Amino acid sequence: MLTPKNNASALRTEILLQVAKSFLADRFAGIDQIPSLVRPDNSQPLRGSLEADRTYVKYAAIAALGFDPDIEDGADISLTQYAQKALERTSAAPSVLSVIKASCAACMTQRYLVSNNCRACLARPCMLNCPKQAIDVKAQAVIDQSKCVKCGRCADVCPYNAIIKVPLPCEDACPVGAITKGEDGREHIDHSKCISCGKCLNSCPFGVIVETSQMVDVLRELHTPEHKVVAMLAPAVLGQYPGSINNLVGALQKLGFSHVIEVAVGADITTIKEAAEFVEKAKRGEQLMTTSCCPAYFKAAEIHIPEIQPYVSHTKTPMYYTAELVKKERPDCTTVFIGPCLAKRVEAESDPHVDYVITFEELGAILQAAEINVAECEPVDFTEVSYAQGRGYSVSGGVAGAVASLIEGEVNYQPIKIDGLTKESVKLLKRYGAKATAGGTCTNPEGCPFNMIEVMCCEGGCVAGPSCVALPKKSAKAVETYTAQGADLKAKQS
Repeated sequence: MLTPKNNASALRTEILLQVAKSFLADRFAGIDQIPSLVRPDNSQPLRGSLEADRTYVKYAAIAALGFDPDIEDGADISLTQYAQKALERTSAAPSVLSVIKASCAACMTQRYLVSNNCRACLARPCMLNCPKQAIDVKAQAVIDQSKCVKCGRCADVCPYNAIIKVPLPCEDACPVGAITKGEDGREHIDHSKCISCGKCLNSCPFGVIVETSQMVDVLRELHTPEHKVVAMLAPAVLGQYPGSINNLVGALQKLGFSHVIEVAVGADITTIKEAAEFVEKAKRGEQLMTTSCCPAYFKAAEIHIPEIQPYVSHTKTPMYYTAELVKKERPDCTTVFIGPCLAKRVEAESDPHVDYVITFEELGAILQAAEINVAECEPVDFTEVSYAQGRGYSVSGGVAGAVASLIEGEVNYQPIKIDGLTKESVKLLKRYGAKATAGGTCTNPEGCPFNMIEVMCCEGGCVAGPSCVALPKKSAKAVETYTAQGADLKAKQS
């Protein structure tokens, strides 16, 4: 059912699958066999030896059970013991991204190297543009790594593309510098800086960055007969699994969820409130507002971009409003948000209405472990459904477009979008915030003025989230079609 992005994600998915299977088969009685099941005796070692492979699998399984492998001494504690502790938990496992230190390859620090394409040309722009005079040219260019500050100017100006960047993937992907090398050369995540965007998790070629999962907590709730569990499906779910969205609703009910609601219902509320907030601020003469739906961006603004923080919308997210509705109607139920985003777990920790968060990847593992084929399930309607533009929130531009549909010329509305948080876009947001605070009009790189910024941490929107299982373009197309169908039906009903 699940299509892996690469071998590292395939291994991560296999471990989730085996943990889910172990729960469903015998409530974890055989869980200690997972390392040898995933890496059997006849396997070609991936990390030097089968012992090293199995150590990795064990620590990844510890994370799948909801524990931080960075602080757990997994060498002396069995998976059975961790599983028992997981089953005894009465609240969600704390959300954290961690590095499995025992398996980290301690990659070399990012650097620039000169390839054989160098012709030792007369122009020598690499030398002239290096701010630290770190380059000398003899038979070919040579970079003095002790002087190099890794600015990349030499690579930018080389006419032969002979200078290449050798990245440190996890550090390169992090937009806020939260992951760095420790004294032992292995990576370390500074949780005081981390925004839980998950970019490092998907960028590590060795798969040693993992997240603490709440999958076991949700499985336990689903298999407690007296508990009523409600699934809240993020709009980005479109296109993630085979079959229709109504087949998926049927599959979730087959798993044991008592009700299924689309989070687009909450997105409609967010749209109304955010549009009203923008109009109110614009009428007061305020120069700028940004969206607040992306929890990774919200965290980034809070910790790393104080310049933009005053301009972040105070409106709550679609998950918040959806869960609020569910708890109002069913106060004794257990709410489970299902989406593509790791940062949603952090958001849920301060939301009294959300009990658990699982990802599309984790749901896929549960469905596969339960031998449920979504496409073959009986189609079932949502308990509550949206016909408005909240369905489009999961694609870049969707939030700004939804807000625009309600303002309708009431005030001047000129939105732009930051399509993906990167080191550069973080700097850009700092400049925009400083400009607005100084009383100036913000303009984009082309010089066009704007007064609203939609910020999505993932390029392309939530359909490109770190725990999606479908190609972003496929999911985005499905979201577009589904949103259009809802709009057509709403127009007919009117």
